[in-house]
Amino acid sequence: MAELPDVDTMYKAIAEKNSEFEGIFFVAVKTTGIFCRPGCRAKTPKKENVEFFRTTKESLLHGYRPCKICDPMGQAGESPDWLRPVMKKIEEETNARIKDWDLRQMGVDPNRVRRWFKKNHGMTFQAYLRTMRISEAFGRIRHGEKVIDTAFSSGYDSLSGFTDTFKKTTGFSPKKSSEKNIIFITRILSPLGPMLAGAAENGICLLEFVDRRMLETQLKRIKKYFKADLVPGESKFFPGLNKELKEYFNGDRRDFSTPLSIAGTEFQKKVWDVLMDIPYGETRSYMDQAVAIGNPKSVRAVAGANGYNAIGIIIPCHRVIGSDGKLVGYGGGLWRKKYLLELESGQNIKQ
Repeated sequence: MAELPDVDTMYKAIAEKNSEFEGIFFVAVKTTGIFCRPGCRAKTPKKENVEFFRTTKESLLHGYRPCKICDPMGQAGESPDWLRPVMKKIEEETNARIKDWDLRQMGVDPNRVRRWFKKNHGMTFQAYLRTMRISEAFGRIRHGEKVIDTAFSSGYDSLSGFTDTFKKTTGFSPKKSSEKNIIFITRILSPLGPMLAGAAENGICLLEFVDRRMLETQLKRIKKYFKADLVPGESKFFPGLNKELKEYFNGDRRDFSTPLSIAGTEFQKKVWDVLMDIPYGETRSYMDQAVAIGNPKSVRAVAGANGYNAIGIIIPCHRVIGSDGKLVGYGGGLWRKKYLLELESGQNIKQ
């Protein structure tokens, strides 16, 4: 079974209602017979009354039933039923301006919407709407539409108001859109915790677990490589990526077809090409990788290049193990590496 964090760390997480541990473990309460997410709002039980499991399946098999408050059987962060009319309106009307009155007309409490967006997107609902409008406006200006036309068709009453909002969001004025690049950033949920995805103009350039210590370094590298600014927003590549990741974690997908836009040196790209040649369900050693690129003496350099891979799972650096067969060197944590290898061998597909 995949490794869990130590008990003290997990208990501290449930005491602090820390939702960043979503997907990493579930906590079961012996005195009530229920199991919960780490961030459940219910009263924190005593340490001696809890036990921890890796999956909902394990929790159920040990006789626990799901909590009605945090609904551990659902996908954390997915749009709940009560929010779906709002999300549908946003999808259908990209430039929609949805005020509190509009939310109430849809039977939705504005305060509840604000809390959900703050928790799941790290921004208010109105900030989310503004970001979506600016994301689309950037693309239209970049492809030749006049700034003034974009401003008014995006629902702004004045060019100055549009310009100010655009600059606050992107860091540059609309007129510079044709010479600037933007990498859109979003959070994608997984059974192993939330991931940060980034999309450049031609494909996915980032897919990392949000708690990876090297994430900030990766973001700086990507910004420099693409000469781009990072902006929360939507990309045409995100829906496909999200769909394929869900299929992968369900055991229904072995290969990814989402376009990639890879940031790296020629040597790194050569190493990553070899990674992508490792078949699903199989592993290779760093030496095997070095031999595959035609340089058996480059084992250490190969290991370093694997560490700089910014597109986890799709470029499967988790399939590389030590020459002695032990799990080594995975930025997302060895427990995640073990989970992914077990998933690909058919051992731990969630049911």
